[in-house]
Amino acid sequence: LVFICYFSIYLNTGTSTIAPVWLSPYHGGNLSNSAFITTHDFPEIACFTTMDLVQKEHERLGKKIKAAQGIKNVQTTIDLLQSARDAIASDPSQTSMTLAKLQNSVKSSFDSINDSLKDTHSSLNKYSKALDKLFKDRPLPSTEHDALASQEHLINRAIAMHLLREGQFSVAATFLSEMAEKRAMESQQQAGTSASENAATLLDIDEVPSSEVRKQFATMYYILHEMKENNNLLPAIQWSRDNREALEARGSNLEFELCRLQFVWLFHGGPDKQGPIPTGRQEALEYARREFQGFLPRYLREVQQLMGAMAFCPNLQDSPYRAIFNNPSAWEDVAHSFTREFCSLLGLSADSPLYVAATAGAIALPTLLKLQTIMKAKRTEWTTENELPVEIPLPPSYLFHSIFVCPVSKEQTTDDNPPMMMPCGHVIAEESLKRLCKGSRFKCPYCPNESHPREAKKVFL
Repeated sequence: LVFICYFSIYLNTGTSTIAPVWLSPYHGGNLSNSAFITTHDFPEIACFTTMDLVQKEHERLGKKIKAAQGIKNVQTTIDLLQSARDAIASDPSQTSMTLAKLQNSVKSSFDSINDSLKDTHSSLNKYSKALDKLFKDRPLPSTEHDALASQEHLINRAIAMHLLREGQFSVAATFLSEMAEKRAMESQQQAGTSASENAATLLDIDEVPSSEVRKQFATMYYILHEMKENNNLLPAIQWSRDNREALEARGSNLEFELCRLQFVWLFHGGPDKQGPIPTGRQEALEYARREFQGFLPRYLREVQQLMGAMAFCPNLQDSPYRAIFNNPSAWEDVAHSFTREFCSLLGLSADSPLYVAATAGAIALPTLLKLQTIMKAKRTEWTTENELPVEIPLPPSYLFHSIFVCPVSKEQTTDDNPPMMMPCGHVIAEESLKRLCKGSRFKCPYCPNESHPREAKKVFL
């Protein structure tokens, strides 16, 4: 429902927020820096207190389950039974004696297991009650207009890509296979359509086959695993070198960031942190001499900082370079940078669209619920499908499109009525353009220039 709620907003408006943004009439709708106002100036959305409480309850439950001895007690019982079986097999004459000794031990183990299960069950009950208390039964906003009814392929693609992004390759393969079979059955009367073609069309990412997409994400997860679990940056560095030309075209700093972190890692001892510290520094210095030549002169200042830290080795904590060598989030930051650049080369965003949609929908739900409550109390209805009467505040990182309101009709532009820029630079909606021109040359409503409708160009926001 959260997913559908957000996409209802997104598909109907073509933007992630509903707040109108106007162009100053004194600028005549000209798309200049002084006249155009974007929606990227909203403040950050505060964290929900409810979710903080849920997190605390979840952590409390996790601690109690970890502290429980249920699995240990079960294993103890299994060990007792296996020992008794081995003893009876080796000496059948002692069967009665062995079983007699086993009875009390097994009973004690079962009692311990039951006590552990009772504690776990009690903790789960408390957790359920806490959730019921925090999330009271409230009606969810609903609408008669289902914007996703005809967009099943978008939902399927979002789910498939989310599974691939999360590394669930087998689940994604099953999902794609089932979707391909379904589409093949629906289009079996059409000649030349196969299940594999349907699977490739499902992803629709610059016509890249689904198997190639899975292969790319498998590579990404292997590199991230090496980076996070083994502190091994070499696969990531090699990937950045293999794609150096594409990364440089984007102005990316990924390769240098990886090599700089590798230098810092070696400086702190590398794989053998228990070894002599001077050895790690020597390895870092040799690595810098070998690798940093290629980063000059673009990163001269950064390389100078790394080399300057060598002079402060005995007292690095009080040096100007402590932020570089004692950054607790360095590995997480470089992993995020790698993920962002990897996805960008595939033509994808760094974050899963499904995650973004669900999160934005969760933020929008309280506002929509309040709107529905007010409308119900006042016995009014909102019949416009392409916009909402209230603003849906989202964090700046969730605002992807600017909004243009035609200065002539005072209507927000849509995909069916896009903004059009005339040769003079002024912008109006397409429908306003058609009304003004009537198929022939027309005068701009904000300047004396004349133009023909075919000279107008569509503006993409």
